[in-house]
Amino acid sequence: MNQAIQPCRKKWAGTLTDRQRFNRQMHYESVDRCFNMEFGYWEENFEQWNIFKDNGITNNAEADRFFNFDVIKLYEYPWMNPAFEQRVIEETGDKQIIINQDGLLAEVPKDGHNTIPHFIKSSITTPDDWKKCKEQRLRRDDPQRKVDVEALKKLYPSDRHFPVGLWCGSMIGKIRDLLTFEGLAYACFDYPDMVEDMAETCCVLVEDHLDQVLGEIDFDFAWGWEDICFKSGPIVSVDFFRDVLVPRYKRINAKLRAYGIDIWFTDCDGDLRPILPLLIDSGVNTMFPFEVNCSGHPADVLKEYGKDLRIMGGFDKMSLGAGPEAIKSYMETLVPLVERGGYIPFCDHRCPPNVKPEDYLYYLDLKEQMFGLK
Repeated sequence: MNQAIQPCRKKWAGTLTDRQRFNRQMHYESVDRCFNMEFGYWEENFEQWNIFKDNGITNNAEADRFFNFDVIKLYEYPWMNPAFEQRVIEETGDKQIIINQDGLLAEVPKDGHNTIPHFIKSSITTPDDWKKCKEQRLRRDDPQRKVDVEALKKLYPSDRHFPVGLWCGSMIGKIRDLLTFEGLAYACFDYPDMVEDMAETCCVLVEDHLDQVLGEIDFDFAWGWEDICFKSGPIVSVDFFRDVLVPRYKRINAKLRAYGIDIWFTDCDGDLRPILPLLIDSGVNTMFPFEVNCSGHPADVLKEYGKDLRIMGGFDKMSLGAGPEAIKSYMETLVPLVERGGYIPFCDHRCPPNVKPEDYLYYLDLKEQMFGLK
């Protein structure tokens, strides 16, 4: 049960519901004021920021209520069922060697602090390994994949005041999670048919789910997760993305469009510009959280692609950590983007703990001053 959260600030004033505002802003229509949201915070923020510790705020959902952001919901459903059993294999000094829920052998800190694990080995290295995993964990006829539509209707009624996004999966990001970064890179060359079958499996599982819920629940947008880019671009080739992934995105997009869903964001860090034209052509027309130090300033990309593209995020985390002057300077560069529409500003990843809490509150105050109800 959610604990009672006492908001530390008033909700931004407005004349539209959160749902109306989100949909109008993402369709380049006039709004009362900017949609107000944030991506979240590192685990260390909840341990180090007094504003969280003193008020019992322990996770991102509680933080959203604490800061009284506009409400946005993301509907998600299981991908791999069952997941691999997570267990400790070995302990060495301040490290643990574990098998995680994706079946990866990984080295992690024993104290559990938030960091990217060192992945040692995947449980899937050959087509036979993949066949076994697919048969055991990714069955299309798994009873757990049957949707309780009536329960969803109660959770997301048609007269709700907040937007809801429909999960459209991951065509390659989850595969990277199964194979590791290096494993995917090698598999694309050593076992291309296996990798394509993995992408096809991801796609049909999404299609099966969409067939159960589209037309039953009135979703406002679609969302997915890839996270396949780093500072120098995507970890798969542009040719692979075009030939293997784009056709599958298009199949999903056709189903979405048939039910009026024309906003689709994918969560992808790093520099996604090399594959951005392919994403847009596939129907994925919204970038999230748009890391500035990898993909550049959002103004440049929005200028290049016009109203074919939307961006959610794009506030430079480096500026956020540099103090009020840098925050104000960067915020001012976003004013034209908010005014044109199709852009919702927030930190371009989880807010890191190096940001001072007082600077973060300044950032929230300034954002309301610049983009709130006039």
